Amino acid sequence: MRFFPLIPVLAFAIFCSFPLILGQQPYIGLGTTACPRRGNPHSIRGYTCNGVNRSCQAYLTFRSQPIYNSVNTISALLGAEPSKLAEINQVSRNATFETNRLVIVPVNCSCAGEYYQSNTSYVVQNADTLFLIANNTFEGLSTCQALENQNELPRGDLFSGTRLAIPLRCACPTINQTEKGVKYLLSYLVTWDDSVSVISERFGVYTNSTLDANTLSYTSTIYPFTTILVPLQGPPSISGTAEPPPSPSPPSTPFSPSGGNSNKTWVYVVIGVVGGIALISSLAAIIFCRVYSKDKKKDVPVIVSQSQSQSQSFEAIEKPKGKILLDGESEELSEILSSIGKSLKVYSFKELRKATEDFSPSFWIKGSVYRGVINGDLAAIKKTEGDVSKEIELLNKVNHSNVIRLSGVSFNKGHWYLVYEYSANGSLSDWIYSSNIDDKFLNWAQRMQIALDVATGLDYLHSFTCPPYIHKDLKSNNILLDSYFRAKISNFSLARSVEGEEDQFPMTRHIIGTKGYMAPEYLEHGVVSTKLDVYAFGILMMEMLTGKEVAAFYTEEKVNLSDFLSAILDEESDQERLGDFMDPSLHGNYPTELVKFVVRLILNCIDKDPVNRPALHEILTFLSRTLESSLTWETSMNISANQSLCSRSS
Repeated sequence: MRFFPLIPVLAFAIFCSFPLILGQQPYIGLGTTACPRRGNPHSIRGYTCNGVNRSCQAYLTFRSQPIYNSVNTISALLGAEPSKLAEINQVSRNATFETNRLVIVPVNCSCAGEYYQSNTSYVVQNADTLFLIANNTFEGLSTCQALENQNELPRGDLFSGTRLAIPLRCACPTINQTEKGVKYLLSYLVTWDDSVSVISERFGVYTNSTLDANTLSYTSTIYPFTTILVPLQGPPSISGTAEPPPSPSPPSTPFSPSGGNSNKTWVYVVIGVVGGIALISSLAAIIFCRVYSKDKKKDVPVIVSQSQSQSQSFEAIEKPKGKILLDGESEELSEILSSIGKSLKVYSFKELRKATEDFSPSFWIKGSVYRGVINGDLAAIKKTEGDVSKEIELLNKVNHSNVIRLSGVSFNKGHWYLVYEYSANGSLSDWIYSSNIDDKFLNWAQRMQIALDVATGLDYLHSFTCPPYIHKDLKSNNILLDSYFRAKISNFSLARSVEGEEDQFPMTRHIIGTKGYMAPEYLEHGVVSTKLDVYAFGILMMEMLTGKEVAAFYTEEKVNLSDFLSAILDEESDQERLGDFMDPSLHGNYPTELVKFVVRLILNCIDKDPVNRPALHEILTFLSRTLESSLTWETSMNISANQSLCSRSS
């Protein structure tokens, strides 16, 4: 009898570890943050085939994004049947969803080898990588490792036009789940501010059931761009796609109302594992476990700002400080506007309506930007949604002639309105892509001045702000020109600060930007540094020289920009090849040797290794000398032209 007290303790240990034994699948966590990672330690390639059936009806979630924002496009991307997708989302077959709408996608899930998956395919586009396809296009419904394994791709061999087989993450219920009435599993895409309790509440599921389905505990952490399985007793309801109320309170007890089922499961465990243990021991174990649980932390898993178990930081799990909540209560909004008003003008919406004649089409510039007249001065007014705190915070700090100035803000009915200084000549893209229009022409010296302006603005952001900032979306659309054709960098919605040394590159799972401008280390591994802007600047300069969008250089398979540019510098390269490369609107009016110097700079900027790319202060030195030489060349050309004109007239 001396050992009898150990029996309840043994039963307790088995009972408390029970969710890990019966859990459907291990949660993937940060297992996919580095594409080169091999193996399947945490279901990196997919959910294991451990269900009752080898195939079943399953459901996915997908957040609509252009161009995948309609019943037809989402169905085609995810290999779903359009009629079923329309039916479960209660929309018509031709419906288009608003951006970021959570869409339920019915799929057939089946075992392929040792993993469950739903099968679809995807044709590789220009500048795609496995990381970009898995993380951005499919939003985390697949992984780099799964794509690589499914297609048996040699590392790095991914070409435009290649059709890839895409295994999507789905699963079928286990015997333990079916005994509890679970008929379907839904692969839910975790996003910002999600928690297991909020996700469960969305779909009318007990939190304990969701925790068990993913082998999570109450102290576990979940991250954006990963999937979590939601066990359902019936098809998911469209009510689950509605946005939940912010910041729900954690449950008062770590046990959900499914306690009856837990007791029943407890009996099965006792019979199967320790069989023969007396009923009193079972009751003692339950009481002990419940008492113990009350002392445990009661918070459910939530998205955190940074993984404590990883040596690197990831932008995708970085929760912005001082986040502006668009749907906050009026008191909170008042505090936000009051804080902003200490350094920026806060306009009433009535003032902006008056400035734009009620946002008249005649005042429309492009996108969601309108021209306005405020106190007799022109302004650019941009309507936006979402978290604008980072852009306001950054632009409130900076004061530089080559960075667009934010003069004020306004808020109305869930929308922010940002008021900027007005740039009379619009965006750079209007000039370099419209070179066939007579009134849209930039000469060689103007292009070099604009390049120098952009480099100066970037150098200010990289070296003279505290902390340093990177723009992350540098492109011709985001360069504005004032009445004197001086450049200003705009659109800081993707900008972020970079702390630490440049050789300690942070990483991100959230790949966002414009194709063609994004550096290879960012696309392939999520590496973030100031050298991202240097790469994009190189692409921008190439567009300024050629008058073509970067997409035009990716029309041929296996194109290599470095080889393409190197051919221009080849000693055997003739003037005709250079002429084919340069913008036709220049009509050959450019200094050949200076062009080749700039091409060499572009080559250095787009070097595959970010360490080899020049810093902005080096680029500034080079461009300053180039502009000086360009102005000298232009003066000599004008003198020659005048002399020639005089000779003909005489």
